[in-house]
Amino acid sequence: MREPISKVDTAWWRMEQATNLMMITGVIVLDSGATYERVVDTIEQRWLAFRRFRQKAVDKAAGAYWELDRDFDINTHVRRVALPGKAGQDELEEFVSDLASTRLDPSRPLWQFHYVENFVDGPVIVQRVHHCYADGIALVQVFLSLTDPSPEPRPSAANPEIWKKRRVAESSIYQRLREPARQGLDLAVHWSQKLLGEAVQIVREPDKARKYVTEATELVKEVSNSLTLSDDPKTLFKGALGVRKRVAWAEPLPLAEVKAVSKLFGCSVNDVLIAAVTGALRSYMLDQGEAPSRNSEVRATVPVNLRPLEHAKNLGNHFGLVFLPLPIGEANPIDRVKQVHARMNKLKSSKQAAVSFGLLSALGMGPSALQKPALDMLSEKATMVLTNVPGPQQPLYLGGGEVRQMMFWVPQNGSIGMGVSILSYNGKVFFGVITDRKLVPEPQQIIQRFQPEFENLVYLSLMLPVEVPTAGKLAEELIRTN
Repeated sequence: MREPISKVDTAWWRMEQATNLMMITGVIVLDSGATYERVVDTIEQRWLAFRRFRQKAVDKAAGAYWELDRDFDINTHVRRVALPGKAGQDELEEFVSDLASTRLDPSRPLWQFHYVENFVDGPVIVQRVHHCYADGIALVQVFLSLTDPSPEPRPSAANPEIWKKRRVAESSIYQRLREPARQGLDLAVHWSQKLLGEAVQIVREPDKARKYVTEATELVKEVSNSLTLSDDPKTLFKGALGVRKRVAWAEPLPLAEVKAVSKLFGCSVNDVLIAAVTGALRSYMLDQGEAPSRNSEVRATVPVNLRPLEHAKNLGNHFGLVFLPLPIGEANPIDRVKQVHARMNKLKSSKQAAVSFGLLSALGMGPSALQKPALDMLSEKATMVLTNVPGPQQPLYLGGGEVRQMMFWVPQNGSIGMGVSILSYNGKVFFGVITDRKLVPEPQQIIQRFQPEFENLVYLSLMLPVEVPTAGKLAEELIRTN
């Protein structure tokens, strides 16, 4: 039986090219209690409970559709491997980098797990899933359905606790941006139906007519803004791409410390984290001999979830993108936090996410030959993808072992050559970077700067007077005089 692939999922399916494979790649480090046999059993019972993962994507002239793989074999999708040499962080990063650079078999369902049995810190699961199956928010939730709150597994994967509770912090990007984006999406998708069904009311109620005109004008403005944005400047992060990727991840930060710093600065947790990311990028550029000018900035495309979190188990892609300018030219760490905070607040009232979702839907409806130039045009307007996923804040177990670390990397499209991922789990914040090897051959040199940048903000926050309107003046003066 065939099922049509949604227009947005079709767009992500067709987006793949040799220089940017459309895979979401994840790494989960377990403790020694996890066994290969229990991990495979869990995947069979819970992952394959989603019918989509037994289906392969087929793209024909008449359209794309899902088709059951009648030769499905779980051994094709779950592999047991060992790392060479010392089997440490370097060897694991190289292994994950190779997988992130290798295309999934298009004749099979587009996902795969690798169970790494000899990593020095415990068993590791490396997961790859094509973006056309689902977005990162949905896949994190599906992964969480594989886990248990204790080493003893649940008797059934049906209606697990993870689906019942929202675990998105109030300060997350998604919480702050989702509502205006969803409102805009609702208007964009149902515009003609609403207009026709309420035509009589609009005539009778001028206020309603004015509301529709105002909202429609906002949507048209957002479309115009997205399409007329200037291309991002050419920096060492943006240029001709190769076919090899490199991944890296950092030691986690304590989430409680990030929250404390954000409170002292009067901003959100994400403002602090993104400011630290921006500082790390700036520091790397300076070290490479490329000094950004005072007002230099590069844009990050930020995915915004457009559905309630508990509906993520329905899979598919249901997110839009907003363009967030990162002030890489700002030398003052406090001013970087302020600028990120101000720009995030500005995006709160934006309908960019809804507009980008609509554009992807339109591209998915059109011929594939027209999709690449359109996506290339949009990708020229950004330098990186920046995503932040809030995870559960209690320990989880998979295959009998505790999940000790969790990280993922989202794909980049078109000419974008870098992705930055932030994930919070069990009181810690994990950072990951994926880069094009031609542009940034050693992303560890970026990732290792995240913690010093955050520690700098911790130090400066301690200098802030409490409950004084000019709280930042002292710290700012310290920066300028040192």
